[in-house]
Amino acid sequence: MTEKQTWSQRFESALHPAIARFNASISFDIELIEYDITGSQAHAKMLAHTGIISHEEGEALFNGLEQVRQEYRQGQFQPGVDAEDVHFAVEKRLTEIVGDVGKKLHTARSRNDQVGTDTRLYLRDQIQQIRQQLRNWQTVLVDIAEKNVETLIPGYTHLQRAQPVSLAHHLLAYFQMAQRDWERLEDVYSRVNISPLGCGALAGTTFPIDRHYTANLLHFDNVYANSLDGVSDRDFAIEFLCAASIIMVHLSRLSEEIILWASEEFRFITLKDSCATGSSIMPQKKNPDVPELVRGKTGRVFGHLQAMLVIMKGLPLAYNKDLQEDKEGIFDSVNTVKACLEAMTILLQEGLEFRHQRLATAVTEDFANATDVADYLAARGVPFREAYNIVGKVVKTSIIAGKLLKDLQLEEWQQIHPAFAADIYEAITPRQVVAARNSYGGTGFLQVRQALVNARTQLSVK
Repeated sequence: MTEKQTWSQRFESALHPAIARFNASISFDIELIEYDITGSQAHAKMLAHTGIISHEEGEALFNGLEQVRQEYRQGQFQPGVDAEDVHFAVEKRLTEIVGDVGKKLHTARSRNDQVGTDTRLYLRDQIQQIRQQLRNWQTVLVDIAEKNVETLIPGYTHLQRAQPVSLAHHLLAYFQMAQRDWERLEDVYSRVNISPLGCGALAGTTFPIDRHYTANLLHFDNVYANSLDGVSDRDFAIEFLCAASIIMVHLSRLSEEIILWASEEFRFITLKDSCATGSSIMPQKKNPDVPELVRGKTGRVFGHLQAMLVIMKGLPLAYNKDLQEDKEGIFDSVNTVKACLEAMTILLQEGLEFRHQRLATAVTEDFANATDVADYLAARGVPFREAYNIVGKVVKTSIIAGKLLKDLQLEEWQQIHPAFAADIYEAITPRQVVAARNSYGGTGFLQVRQALVNARTQLSVK
């Protein structure tokens, strides 16, 4: 039978069982248990360091907390809803282990600064793990790009054929997106890594605590300068969810392209059996489940960001119970981003193959070289806008005639404009069209090879 619990002598009866269940967070904040124990051990050391408790009491608290940690890891400590939250669960078990000295742990501390500390410790670890996954993702992108510098793929704007590009150049665009993600998380980390421990419920404490001591023990870079802000700030969570959402945007964009590339209409890639599934009634199908799931899960992370913004928008200072709702969104976003990065890394590394012959054909079957014809004329003194209009008419008449630009005879070119010579044919070959775009950051092969060198250099930064 669950023991009835009242908060203090202020209360005469326990919570209604349904309200107790509604109020409890132990079902999800158990995720924080090891961070809660780590933070509590630092707090116990500080209490002893400042003389608020004896060194013997501090040591008993530290060792008792470590026993709770080991019991949890071994499956011997599994608190239920009666514990309400992870903080009460740990403290209760600690008191069972060490006796009444366990009741001294909460001296000079509130659950408000405690949960803020736990959440930051958790998110700090998760950010580092996600950043490593981003590095893994980037490495795969570079590995494939290095093998495909001179593999050409149609480039699109408005999902219409625009200009051919190096496949490596296309993949390196996603490398750069991931690099910004990696850097963005580092920036978020700097604001996650600030300690609220010692802010108390909202106003600090009357005890002679040393907040910088606990911050150093827990490897925080700094402490909150205002106790009201320290217990109520969730900017760091919003920033993380924003960064997580942008990561998902990038993964979802490539997912959409992979879905298109795998279709019969594009046929740019072949999905391997290890990363695709079939239809329950159509035996010929091979479905791109991984990118479809990533595309779908993106909205899930977006939703958590929106929820966090809505939670915070009307909260008066300082702590409010609404903030209990921050954790599930953070936990789920962390798990979703990590799972999607892992799945997409595997998919790109071993789950698909580019169909090089199809790609080689694709870049020869359209008018994606029209801009190069205009550039050809402009390089020979024709004003670009005039050259643009001339080529537009050529494309129109070629379409009517059922021809591509490469099919025009030299006499036809010279009838269009006398500046055209026999070298026009080389200028509009797909390979030359790509190679010629040698401006910094462009798709020219020389630029792409230098971009790969730069990418490897970026990957070496930890």
